[in-house]
Amino acid sequence: MRYSILVFLILLLVMSGSFGQTPAREILVRWYPATLEKPGLVDVTLGPVKGKALLCGAILESVGDDVFSRQKIISIMNGVNRYQVEHPWKETDRNWIRATYYTGVMAFYDATKDAKLLDQAVKWAQKHEWQPGNERSGSNILTCGQTYLKIYFLKKDPAMIAPLIEWVNSGKPNAPSGRPVWYLEAGRRYADSLYVGPPTLAMLSRATGDEKYLEYMHAMYWDVADLLFDGRYGFFYRDKRFVDTRSASGRKVFWSRGNGWVIAGIPRILEYLPEDDPFYARYVNLLKTMAASIADVQGKDGLWRTNLGDPNEYPAPETSGTAFFTYAITWGINNGILEREKYLPVARKAWTGLVNSVHPDGKLGWVQPVGDQPRAVESQMTHEYAVGAFLLAGSQMLRLQK
Repeated sequence: MRYSILVFLILLLVMSGSFGQTPAREILVRWYPATLEKPGLVDVTLGPVKGKALLCGAILESVGDDVFSRQKIISIMNGVNRYQVEHPWKETDRNWIRATYYTGVMAFYDATKDAKLLDQAVKWAQKHEWQPGNERSGSNILTCGQTYLKIYFLKKDPAMIAPLIEWVNSGKPNAPSGRPVWYLEAGRRYADSLYVGPPTLAMLSRATGDEKYLEYMHAMYWDVADLLFDGRYGFFYRDKRFVDTRSASGRKVFWSRGNGWVIAGIPRILEYLPEDDPFYARYVNLLKTMAASIADVQGKDGLWRTNLGDPNEYPAPETSGTAFFTYAITWGINNGILEREKYLPVARKAWTGLVNSVHPDGKLGWVQPVGDQPRAVESQMTHEYAVGAFLLAGSQMLRLQK
């Protein structure tokens, strides 16, 4: 009965628009203080939400088994992709933000063979004349190359990857053929780099047959990982600034999206890395270790918080990290690397939470803005890189249903 009253109150708030004026948690505490005694029911701070609020799975499980049907997954993914196409963060971009989005678009295409998705990606690549990014970070520059190479594998047109190959072999300081440590950002090794750069190098090796690209990749990857991975916890620090940083409650700071970048990059490497490569098992073991640690701190609503080391520091859910985790874990299940019995409930719970975070118009909410550490998140926040991660996750959920 008490739960029925709570659900009624929440629905009443949504219908009346009251969430638009007052933080949701404040309203619930004021009207129904017993909710604080039930952390499994309400264990996040939703914060102020403009307009009609989206009910997160932490409060009301509004999505049933239907979200796991192939038809429903594709419908949701199409809606999210359509919203992003209609609401670009900027008109023209080929750097890591939009390039990450397109890694998801191509994964969506791979899972459905929908020609419209391939056409969308090809037009984007053609618009930028197949050029690498123009960022300072050598690793970020390579992000768009993942989409170019995906298209190249389908079309077999060398012109599609010629500018990328020219850049990688240019010998410039922030190119893989340049100085030994070519992948810094603001003078630091950083966790995000393990998603944006290494997969491109693995794909280049497959495309050209040249193993030097794998040598560049391994040297970079394990240099960064050996510095930033904390084996005791099974998580990565975003960069060296956070090794000794503590939250307000004295706990470790492991940024959710930072760890998402890392674990989501591993499947993208393994897809193109020969199984007899001497480093293959090391990537697999890292995926297993991180998946176990990540699963242990999953929220009751299926979503993760921005600080994996202290989820209560910013208790609102966050979808970019969650989507990356969902992608990597589901990929691990689909490829026989992660135990299905143990991780399938994690993946299904996470996908349900992600679907619950999609607004009626297709906008993916609860996305932490561009940053490098845990921060507060609100329902209305979104960004392109998170949409890319969502499409990656959905693409693996589609394969899971086969």
